[in-house]
Amino acid sequence: QVQLVESGGGLVQAGGSLRLSCAASGGTFSRYAMGWFRQAPGKEREFVAAIGRSTNTYYQDSVKGRFTISRDNAKNTVYLQMNSLKPEDTAVYYCAARFTFGLGTESHDYNYWGQGTQVTVSD
Repeated sequence: QVQLVESGGGLVQAGGSLRLSCAASGGTFSRYAMGWFRQAPGKEREFVAAIGRSTNTYYQDSVKGRFTISRDNAKNTVYLQMNSLKPEDTAVYYCAARFTFGLGTESHDYNYWGQGTQVTVSD
């Protein structure tokens, strides 16, 4: 059983930056592909970014060039560096883990989820 705990959310002005962290425990972190998703009020959860075991990455088009996903296997942690934030990035951000080589972009691709962290971007 894998436990995931996100941190780093908060309130930031448009154009600002935040770095989200997701600490994993209870499994062999390096064997998991990791993803970040987000859910805005009244909307469905959507894929943001993913990183594989070999650190290959994939991003949703709307965050390419602004967000960077990375992982530190020694710390069992995945990060999401978010720059040039926009009000439309406001959402609860979730990290997720899947025990496979491939990257997943759908919620059902992932086996474990964190509780989420709120990101609010003001105008």
